[in-house]
Amino acid sequence: MPQPEVAQATSAPASEKPRVDWFAELRGLVLMLMAVLAFHSLIAKPFYIPSISMMPNLLVGDRLVVSKFPYGWNWASASFHVVPRSDKRLLPGTPQYGDIVIVVPRNRTDDLIKRVVALPGDRIAVVNGQIVLNGKPVPQQVVPQVQIPADPELTCTDRGPNPYYCYDEFQSYHTRLPSGREVIEPPTLQETLPNGATYLIIRDDSANPANNYPETVVPAGHVFLMGDNRDHSADSRFGLESEGLGGPVPLSDVGGRAEFITFSLNGSESLNPLSWWGALRNGRSWTSLRPIHVPKDK
Repeated sequence: MPQPEVAQATSAPASEKPRVDWFAELRGLVLMLMAVLAFHSLIAKPFYIPSISMMPNLLVGDRLVVSKFPYGWNWASASFHVVPRSDKRLLPGTPQYGDIVIVVPRNRTDDLIKRVVALPGDRIAVVNGQIVLNGKPVPQQVVPQVQIPADPELTCTDRGPNPYYCYDEFQSYHTRLPSGREVIEPPTLQETLPNGATYLIIRDDSANPANNYPETVVPAGHVFLMGDNRDHSADSRFGLESEGLGGPVPLSDVGGRAEFITFSLNGSESLNPLSWWGALRNGRSWTSLRPIHVPKDK
């Protein structure tokens, strides 16, 4: 009886190696990078706090997530500003009082972070350090001094001659708690905007010229931004030549809303990831950055 034929498998010589399709590998890498860039520009992006302008709510070393879609998309939403600046906005929205937003000033390409304190059409002034919104003073209530970690590695961020970035400004408020923990306790107020958004601010320099700002009408499509560390923030009260925002900010320069802190490092970390664990600040991870709202009748 004839036996069925058995196909003989042939194999390449052991000396031959599979050829790498470098074009396919490069294409995959480019597609992955494009996907990351699109996510950062359209959905959310990590952000690092390098200055003291938003203390006590944001500390140097905080890492947070910024969502890109709450106010629509524009030139400022992009992670990398490689094309000319544009005023166009897609699906535009308007921030609410108290939102913490990312802004790219008209004379810069790097992101700053500030709080929205006035909306389009509002009349805003600052009198003796207190915001006056549409003719009514915004309530500021004295509260117990906030305790900010006195991290020695973050004593001063090297930002040149501008005093608004220097941690040393708070050395007079340095104290040691009974537990031995060293903290900074600056004068603290609780500010409440017309929609009930409430948050803490620091005011420690009554002689600061920014404590008085003439009444200004916020144009349509603009917002007025200020830092929570009121006497150490270059914001809408300052001109572009002073590293400020030059008055009300076009919404086309607002690139997103700060949502929550992922983690925070105290400055003692090194390039070795194993050192990061010891540098973690307790109690800051996953802290929401959306303002608390209180009833308007309070």
